[in-house]
This record gives sequence, C-alpha cells and structure tokens, in this order.
Amino acid sequence: MSLLRTIGRGLKADATRVVMTPVESLRNARYTIEGVRSGKIPPSRPLKTLAITLGALVFVSLLLFPLYWVLLSALSPSGGSIYSTGGFSLLPDEVSFSAFLWVLGDLILPAYDITLGIPFTNLEIVSSTPGIELLDVSDYGVTNPSGFKGFFWNSLTVAIPTVLLSMSLIVPASYALSRRKFIFRRKILFGYVLLTQVGGGLGIALLIGLYTIYVQFGLNDSKLALSVYYAATAVPFNTWLLKTYMDGIPVSYEEAAVVDGAPPWRVVTEVILPLSKAGLATVFIFTFLTGWTEFVVAQTLLGTDNYTLPVGLFSLVSEYSVPWAKFSAFALTFASPIVVVYLFAQRYIEGGLSFSGMEG
Repeated sequence: MSLLRTIGRGLKADATRVVMTPVESLRNARYTIEGVRSGKIPPSRPLKTLAITLGALVFVSLLLFPLYWVLLSALSPSGGSIYSTGGFSLLPDEVSFSAFLWVLGDLILPAYDITLGIPFTNLEIVSSTPGIELLDVSDYGVTNPSGFKGFFWNSLTVAIPTVLLSMSLIVPASYALSRRKFIFRRKILFGYVLLTQVGGGLGIALLIGLYTIYVQFGLNDSKLALSVYYAATAVPFNTWLLKTYMDGIPVSYEEAAVVDGAPPWRVVTEVILPLSKAGLATVFIFTFLTGWTEFVVAQTLLGTDNYTLPVGLFSLVSEYSVPWAKFSAFALTFASPIVVVYLFAQRYIEGGLSFSGMEG
C-alpha cells in the first residue's frame, strides 16, 4: 500500500504543478521585470532566456507539426490537408467535428435494475431505470458510427491482462536477478538478452508457428491468449530494464530494514518497490503499450468482433480510397490516452531509462 500511496502523492503533485505553472510563470516574469528595473538583473539575461525559449518553441512546433496536420485533416469536412488547389493554408477554411462524432458514436447511459429486499420477508422490489441518451450523433448528420467503443473495450481487455501477467513475472524476476545469487544466474541473464533480440525473419517464423498452435487449440480468437503472448514478448526486455534499475539501489537500505526486523516480503514491498517507482512506471508504460498498440499479431489471431483499436483503424483503409477525416479523427482519439498517461508519467519514465537508481 505504501507504493500506491507514493504513486498517488506523485500524481497529486504533478497535477498541482500543472495547475500552478501559469501562476509561477507570471510570478517569475514579474520578478524578472522588477529586477531589470532595479538593476539587480542585467537586461541581457532575460533576453537570452527569451531567445532560448523561442528557439525551443520553434523546434517543438516542428516536431508537433505532423500531429497538427492530422488534426487539420480530422476537422476538415472533406478530410483535406494544408495543401489544396489554392495553395498552402495553416488554418482550415471550414471546421467540422462530424469525424470525431462519428468516432465516438452515441453516448448512452445503460439501463439497470435495482433490487430491494424487504427484511424478514420474501418480498423483493425491483425498479428498472431507463437508459439515458446523452448524445445522438444522428442529430448531427452522422450515420453508421465507427464502433470505436467496441474496439476500445477490446484493446482495454487485452492491455490490462497483458500488464497484470507481465508485472507478475517481471517484478519478482527482476528482484531475483538483481539481488539473489543462484545456479545458472548468468546463463539466464544471457538468455534474457538473447530473447530481446528476436526479430526479423525469426520473428515472422515464430508468428507462423504461433498461429498454427493457436488454431490447433482453438485459441486463435481469444483476447486472453493474445495477452499471454504479449506478456511473454514483454517479459525479457522489461525484466532486464527493471533489473538494471534495481541494481542501482544501495544494498544498505535492505540491510537496515532487515536489522529492524522486517521480513523479506516487507523488504521488497516497503523498500525495493517504492525506490523503484521510476523503473516500475517505465515498465508499466512499455507493457501497456505492447497490448495497446500492437497490430500484426492482433490482426492475425483475432476475429472481426474482437478487433483492437489498431486493427479497427486499419479496417478503415479500403482498396481504392481512404476516408482521411474519419481516419485522422480515429487515430487521434486512439492516441489520446497514451499521451495523457505519458504526460503524467514522463519524469518517472526518464528516471527509469537513466538507470541511475538511487544514490546513498
């Protein structure tokens, strides 16, 4: 629970920092202006900072320009882009949200039954609540919604088991490889490194064999079987990643906990895991992305009813044309949860990839 509390405090601090950033920026700007007026701060310093900031904004804008282009296509009624017969245009001539409405579809709160039992009797009162329609996209001229909610549910029911299965193997394996000495430890480590390099033609051959085995056992349209495969592919690299991070945690922390009488399981849950939160966040994001964004295996193994979001996005591509407005809106909606999660977990991911651990 201490690990969950630590993560909760970190998320709360991140949210507070996001909300307070404009206030802090105004406060710093006022302090700088007063310092320049009083002569405490030379005018060249804020000008240099301003030049660096503008340069960074230009660089970031160039990196984000492809996303803006996709957004422009999603907001265009015809799925156009910045280039047309009239030349280049960075602003849309006409804005339409019909593509996003097509992606989201009708928003309806489902009906459900409330059962109330009367004590000391066998009587029950059943009350049914009607479904509430929050958004009817047909009112906006949208017909045949995309079925995004079904694809979203399929992706969620694939990604969550992938994370649970992966973390249940990665965390104990990383701790054992980092802290324990046992027979064949080095050979197992080399095996993990070897498995992280499987790809190319060997990966295709494994995919063919995997499909054959799944078909023989009737698992070719099972989301749980797909999650097991994703977890198996995510374990080697992420175990090595988390193990390397745990190597940087001083052993003296564990020794101090043992001296205080903590059992081994408390040493892991109260010392190792809280100090490994950056590495855990990195592994969590990587394993989640494995189940959320993978396309080739999902398209090969799953049937139409169990298609995940990447496969659902690909299904919009027809042989002769692509509905670019719908395709762009679907892609942006698909990527939005990943962006939100990464924004809050960014500093943990950077810390986890630095392999720096903790300094005692």
